[in-house]
Amino acid sequence: MKAAYIYQTGTPEVIIYGDLPTPKPTRRQCLVKVAAVDVNPIDLYVRSGAIPMPLTFPFILGRDLAGSVVEIGTGIRDIKVGDRVWATSQGADGRPGTFAEFAAVDYRWLHRIPEGVSDADAVALSLVGITAQLGLVRNANLKTGEILFVNGGSGGVGSCVVQMAKILGARVITTAGTDEKAAACRDLGADLAINYKTQDVAAAVKAFAPAGVNVWWETLREPDFDRTVSLLAPRGRMIIMAGREARPPFPVGPFYVKECSLYGLAMFNASAREQRTAANAINRWLAEGKLRARIDRVLPLAQAAEAHRLQEESTINKSGALAGKLVLKP
Repeated sequence: MKAAYIYQTGTPEVIIYGDLPTPKPTRRQCLVKVAAVDVNPIDLYVRSGAIPMPLTFPFILGRDLAGSVVEIGTGIRDIKVGDRVWATSQGADGRPGTFAEFAAVDYRWLHRIPEGVSDADAVALSLVGITAQLGLVRNANLKTGEILFVNGGSGGVGSCVVQMAKILGARVITTAGTDEKAAACRDLGADLAINYKTQDVAAAVKAFAPAGVNVWWETLREPDFDRTVSLLAPRGRMIIMAGREARPPFPVGPFYVKECSLYGLAMFNASAREQRTAANAINRWLAEGKLRARIDRVLPLAQAAEAHRLQEESTINKSGALAGKLVLKP
């Protein structure tokens, strides 16, 4: 089978597109013919070696997939050949990556794709969708009528947070770097989309939420906690999901006096059972037409190295060039 893999960590140039043996599923695995995969920032950090983790070479890249089951292990009863499925959290803890024509996936990580949903949309919502659902429901317990703020509402996670918060009945404030991206956020349901390059974000938030923000979803690697805590409502909750090496100052006094809560969210810590709960909600919203994927472009898997370069330029170099997910097709 064709696959995108590495023999060493490094720049995107270490990615090889070539032939590897097709995997054979164990009794608890399904062999999936991959129809679509996507690129996530975590893929860049693993490929570059920025996040040290044990890798067995050749190491197939990729966390997410969508495709069709072509073979099932002897111990599986609730999945059948022909089922269309999606999965995330591959390429870690000994699980092979997804950037290949075929992938052997433990059945616990597989979720059926609702009828009428494309492979590209399913895979583009997989990791980012589960991240958003876990943060909003499991951690923040977002309630109807509350106000939520999310930095970067046109990005992968941000666009899911905007949509899911609206589905859950919240009023949503978000930011974007251009007027076009702000308009895209409003199209996703945001009540207020602020161009952070031309507008005063704090002033706009205060005007919209004079009593404070109930849930603040932070995507920045170096959050300004002084500003954020001042904008939080009493008993406000804050989700942080970026900045492994970040050490920003934290206003302990104002934070505890307001009885606020701070949640760190690292989606890779979620168990298969926790992800199943999130995936069921995502599938329900997809089937109901309430949740949409934001895809910037679709490339062939043979261009995996170019896709990594594009994602790196947008995420690490902060060019903001991408307005949605990069999807690859074998």
